[in-house]
Amino acid sequence: MPEPRPNRLDLRRAILDRTRHLLVAEGYNHLSMRKIARAVGCSATSIYLHFENKDALVHALIDEGFERLNARLTAAAEAHADPAARLTAIGRAYIAFGCENPEYYEVMFQLHPERMARYPAEQYRRARQSLEVIAETLGAGAASGVFAVDEPDVAAHVHWAALHGVISLLLARRVDVRVSEGAFVEAAVRHALDGFRLRQRADVG
Repeated sequence: MPEPRPNRLDLRRAILDRTRHLLVAEGYNHLSMRKIARAVGCSATSIYLHFENKDALVHALIDEGFERLNARLTAAAEAHADPAARLTAIGRAYIAFGCENPEYYEVMFQLHPERMARYPAEQYRRARQSLEVIAETLGAGAASGVFAVDEPDVAAHVHWAALHGVISLLLARRVDVRVSEGAFVEAAVRHALDGFRLRQRADVG
């Protein structure tokens, strides 16, 4: 008995999943709608019913990744009222997301196509929400005297850079095997947090 054809939502999901795999394995320049169609088991025409072109498909993947990351960071932030505890939870959640979703993370942050349509402004604003959660936490900490932060947006980028470095090393397997990954993550999160506190103590002294 032939298998039933997937409905539109199932097909869209399959297209996104297969594209994500191909994008990470072969790169943007080797990705084509025909190749995706073969991997999914549908016609290229069926893909165009869901996505205008290859760039729209890649943009949808980036948007989906940020939607998942933002939900993770927001939940971590909302679980803590204290800014220091909140920033620690955000750091752990961010690193966990990257390590648990390596394909999404690579598409979101490590994809460097030579030619791709500009990322839509509306989607870019959603992508920025992850930085805004960090900036709001740093700003709240500064207001309550926990952190010495003059520019929360700049500090958020610095904090993000530290977390991104941790994920990049872990995904590339560049951390010494003698170092526990769990201990490495906790030390990195604590160090990033203490960087703001150390500056505050220095200013007071």
